[in-house]
Amino acid sequence: MKRAMLIVNPSSGKEEALDYVEKIEKILAEKSYQVKVAQTEKELDATKYCQSACKDEFDLVVSMGGDGTLNETINGMVDQEHRPLLAIIPLGTVNDFARALNIPLEPEEAVETLYSDQIKDVDIGRFNDRYFVNIFAVGAVAEATYEVSPDQKTKFGSFAYVMEGFKTLTAHRSYPLRIEHDNGVWEGDSFLFLAALTNSTAGFEKLSPEAEVNDGVLHGYIIKQVNLVRMATIITSILRGNLRDEADVEYFTSSKIKVTSKEELMTNVDGEEGDSLPVTAEVLPSHIQVLVP
Repeated sequence: MKRAMLIVNPSSGKEEALDYVEKIEKILAEKSYQVKVAQTEKELDATKYCQSACKDEFDLVVSMGGDGTLNETINGMVDQEHRPLLAIIPLGTVNDFARALNIPLEPEEAVETLYSDQIKDVDIGRFNDRYFVNIFAVGAVAEATYEVSPDQKTKFGSFAYVMEGFKTLTAHRSYPLRIEHDNGVWEGDSFLFLAALTNSTAGFEKLSPEAEVNDGVLHGYIIKQVNLVRMATIITSILRGNLRDEADVEYFTSSKIKVTSKEELMTNVDGEEGDSLPVTAEVLPSHIQVLVP
């Protein structure tokens, strides 16, 4: 019999996560899985559970929770000798990775995805000694967005990131950056730099419409020093999905990126606080397999 581990964050989905466990167990039993349920209680529990599933050669790991739970689960899977198939039941506020894979955001519909036999190979990003699935960013807006509280995300959803980011716009400060990528080096003052693995970031599915989950590259956007009027135009371009066409934006794709600065700057990785510069990011092409509708 095949084995599946269900990693559940019981506090996610308005604390309704456990309500779906019985149905998930039933579906997986129908598909000949023996199911082990592992509930997270503290930070990094999902990583440890997933590492255990890899070591014991489970066939399937189901991540049920928000982006944080999913990120921890994937961090426990990458670079393992045996990597189980990953299924995702999104119960968070934003659920960027699930959006990029067209996994339903309604829990009841997402659970039905477990009946599927469709599998997709998916890229993972390595960021120094950690991993990410959506984006990393540098700049004032990037630093502001990881200060968004769980209450703000629950109340405002993805718009919470926009509100927090707008607080930094009046300062419109830029930072000296050096960005090394496959096609050369860019040096100059930048208001914001971001590198996306998928098309969905902070709930906005058009920020990087060119990005595919398995195209093997990071999509880099360097937003230069601009005034408030130009910034408003750029924000409109983000919403319309044509950021790369803006005159004050440098766009490139690369399998590896190194970012340094003369100033001490922090990064944002999948919506959470990352390392300070310098940082190196690279793509692990088609590194995991994900169950999709």
